[in-house]
Amino acid sequence: MVVIGGGPAGIAAALAARQRGLEVMVIDSCVPPIDKPCGEGLMPDGVAALEKLGVATAEIEAQPFRGIRFVSGGLTAEAVFPHGLALGVRRTNLHRVMVEQAERAGVRFRWRTVVTGLAPDGVVVNGELLPARWIIGADGSSSRVRRWAGLGDHRRKSERYAFRRHYNVAPWSDFMELHWGKRGQLYVTPVGPEQICVALISRDPALRLDEALGDFSEVAQKLGDAEQGSVERGAVSVTRKLARVTNDRVALLGDASGGVDAITGEGLCLAFEQADLLASSMAAGDLRAYQRGHRALARRPALMADLMLLLEQRHGLRERVMRAFRTEPKLFAGMLATHVGAIPVRDLARNGLALGWKLLSV
Repeated sequence: MVVIGGGPAGIAAALAARQRGLEVMVIDSCVPPIDKPCGEGLMPDGVAALEKLGVATAEIEAQPFRGIRFVSGGLTAEAVFPHGLALGVRRTNLHRVMVEQAERAGVRFRWRTVVTGLAPDGVVVNGELLPARWIIGADGSSSRVRRWAGLGDHRRKSERYAFRRHYNVAPWSDFMELHWGKRGQLYVTPVGPEQICVALISRDPALRLDEALGDFSEVAQKLGDAEQGSVERGAVSVTRKLARVTNDRVALLGDASGGVDAITGEGLCLAFEQADLLASSMAAGDLRAYQRGHRALARRPALMADLMLLLEQRHGLRERVMRAFRTEPKLFAGMLATHVGAIPVRDLARNGLALGWKLLSV
């Protein structure tokens, strides 16, 4: 088995495959630790999925947080996770620990190596054939594997833009905060005892953090003149629903297989769950189960993304929802529990009905 892409998604696929006794080679043009701009929050379901892959989260330098706080127009709503804690973790720290575990598990790596194409019996590296029964594309939202395998047909695609920077300041909360503004959303995640991650997501590719902070005076005031802990880095957050994510021997994983908007914070968890399912399908010798299961795994985060993006686009509705969350905290707690998979999606409809009635009175 060859995994093209050595980020967290690709390493997760490798770890899950090794748990089933498969031989694995991971190939990437970069060298670890590989960084990527993101909100750097790993929700409790993501922590559980990572530990299922054999990664000891206690070994990761991280900052736990216990819930989510929404802040919008002077209104605040918060809820704690129903089970477990989340982790704020620098992407480079997460990647380093995952690579180390994969090496202990017997995964082979070829860093600084470029795959130039697929062949009937494997992949082409430096003009030579590297034989492989299974080929996994974990090479990101601009996946070449997706194009080579003819899996690029999509039913839905949209893009937003994310920029991230770290600040060397003690976290002022043990919650991840999501601040809603007129031009985008700002995530504030504690990633260490003296450091936070601030990530901006918007529909404007030209909007940067320094300018956007003017829309979030509360965060700007708390940051004050804090020293920057990293340079600003940007990425495109792509929501894509593909017609298929497999053929007879190629499977796509993580952002290469579609992805949900970064507003959910569920991208890594989804990739880890996909990796476990994919490894089971390969061990059984049939990728059709992965194709079916991939759709099922994406339903909950896709639904939550749609709901949150609706609040992003409709300020008046968001204000009314925030007021309902404040007066009925159990509504927000129910939404958060659904978000992290602690209660079934069908319960969200029941929670949504209660929210609808509450909106009529606020």
